[in-house]
Amino acid sequence: MQTVRFQDGDSAPQFGVLDGDHIHPLPDAPWFGMGMVGNPVPLAVVKLLAPVAPQRIFCVGLNYRAHAAEMKLDLPTRPMLFTKPSTTVVGPDSIIEYPHEAEIVHHEAELAVIIGTAGRRIPVESALDHVFGYTAANDVSERVIQKAEMASGALLICKGYDSFCPLGPVIETELDPSGLDIRCRVNGEIRQDSNTSDFIFTVPQIIADISAAITLLPGDVILTGTPEGVGPISPGDSVEIEIAGIGVLQNRVVAES
Repeated sequence: MQTVRFQDGDSAPQFGVLDGDHIHPLPDAPWFGMGMVGNPVPLAVVKLLAPVAPQRIFCVGLNYRAHAAEMKLDLPTRPMLFTKPSTTVVGPDSIIEYPHEAEIVHHEAELAVIIGTAGRRIPVESALDHVFGYTAANDVSERVIQKAEMASGALLICKGYDSFCPLGPVIETELDPSGLDIRCRVNGEIRQDSNTSDFIFTVPQIIADISAAITLLPGDVILTGTPEGVGPISPGDSVEIEIAGIGVLQNRVVAES
């Protein structure tokens, strides 16, 4: 099943179930129940938004073996965690704003996990029971600021600019996260081409690690790291993140006005 979040004209954003070229509206976020309301809405007449509007976005750094090798870094012994503000989230076909002060901005194709059921100290063995589904993400990052922030032991501004977390286009609920092809294209050129089988830490391990300290809540998003091949993006570029079973998340880079 694929769920979306959409806006029909000037109406308030709402959730729905995607069924071919129509959307069946839902009364609430799909992880709270699936009672459909109203008549199907043609996909062609609505604007797709980010399929989730999270209050919390947890992120894992350095979670692909080949990316660690590319960076000449040792494999971490536990997930390297940071967060992104909720204001970073934009949807498919929205713009990625290139900040005035930015010098080097990179794309990072990532699989995003959407939590469906709350939990604390979730065991690895049952972690996937707490997952509602998966979507594509781009953990956009400003590298010059990131280098300075890492020297002080923090990651915030470099990954926290508005629009630095595109999500979408859909949430797919029926996926095995352990073997998904993941790609990034910039202006049609393949930049990243990998598979989640290269994860250092699996989705269940990441969920268990975060929830050992923090209660995970429905609608929370977890970005699972990016594979090798990260690179620069510039105003005017078209960036596509494609994950098998989810589809293509496309965004255009525009200079901040």
